[in-house]
Amino acid sequence: MRQLVHSLGWLPIGFVLVNVAHSLEAQKNFQYLAQTPLSTAPTFDNEDTPWGLTTYANIPYVPCLSKRDGLTYDIAVLGAPFDTGTTGRPGARFGPGAIRTGSSRIYADAAWNLYTGENVFKSNVKIVDCGDVPMTRLDNTVALKQLERGHDIINARTSVSKDLSPVPRIINLGGDHTTTLSALRAAHKKWGKLSVIHFDAHIDTWNPKVLGGDISDYGAVNHGTFLHIAHEEGLITNSSIHAGIRAPLAHPVKDMKNDRRCGFDFVTARDLDRVGISGIIERLKARVGNANVYISVDIDVLDPAYAPATGTAEPGGWTSRELLTILDGLVGVKVVGADVVEVAPAYDGAGEITGVVAAEVVQSLLYLMIKTPVAAE
Repeated sequence: MRQLVHSLGWLPIGFVLVNVAHSLEAQKNFQYLAQTPLSTAPTFDNEDTPWGLTTYANIPYVPCLSKRDGLTYDIAVLGAPFDTGTTGRPGARFGPGAIRTGSSRIYADAAWNLYTGENVFKSNVKIVDCGDVPMTRLDNTVALKQLERGHDIINARTSVSKDLSPVPRIINLGGDHTTTLSALRAAHKKWGKLSVIHFDAHIDTWNPKVLGGDISDYGAVNHGTFLHIAHEEGLITNSSIHAGIRAPLAHPVKDMKNDRRCGFDFVTARDLDRVGISGIIERLKARVGNANVYISVDIDVLDPAYAPATGTAEPGGWTSRELLTILDGLVGVKVVGADVVEVAPAYDGAGEITGVVAAEVVQSLLYLMIKTPVAAE
């Protein structure tokens, strides 16, 4: 076969001719699109692949924070791009985008869960992505108020499926864990005191005098103190629980005494080895009972092998399979709000596994919301 000199070496003429033909065909297609009258141009209504903004699991984007009337939905996915409350590695402000990117492989027509037999996107529940709340990066106090205001706006709307919930429920995409405080403040106004199921390597009930508050009142509000503050503000019940705890403490006796005072029991990461997944599920359900529950998932509850992209990774965590199985086992818990936080994609590998597993956690949280109706205070 004759050869043609190319800047990268020798290429067969046949190869060049085929590619030129493909190029000419592509040009014709673009010319067709440009010249076809709008009345007869293709609408792409039947295209399987969505185009435009990257939303969670390719669900519709809705400008939830606008003043537009008539916006109704049942569950809102809301981004919180904030990471200036972290005491470890920063970068969680990019978490919402990483989780959405990790979910880009999920499509409604092919999202049937092998284990639950459910497809949350094929239910009668309207799920939308509200985008991110605009949050300043220069003032933490203002930023957290902005996020709370975003939640308030969504909470003020009415849902489509009122038999499931009178108002839309929110799944918050963090952002560092401080963002959960804003979510709890807003949720308390609508739902009253909440029990918290807190998946994390750390207790996050540290007294600000121990973590940050000795520097200034401003520094007292951070991703390790927010549950202490939530308790002090009367947002949460005395029947909350941590799951997956394993990180070192600053003051073993004082820290755990304050943790109990804030209303928390706990199961450690290694408790799973002793009681099994079913035992963990039973403990969590028994602790919160029939209360309205907020589920907060810090991605560092997972072992760094499964979620390396986080600010304060701790060895010895759960596997992604174990976490997802535990979440699916919480059916019947009255989940009024939830979040997935502390995803910092700069520390992920080429496979972006942290964003992928975080996206799957969101899907499990959607499942819990859809399966169990709730009623506002």
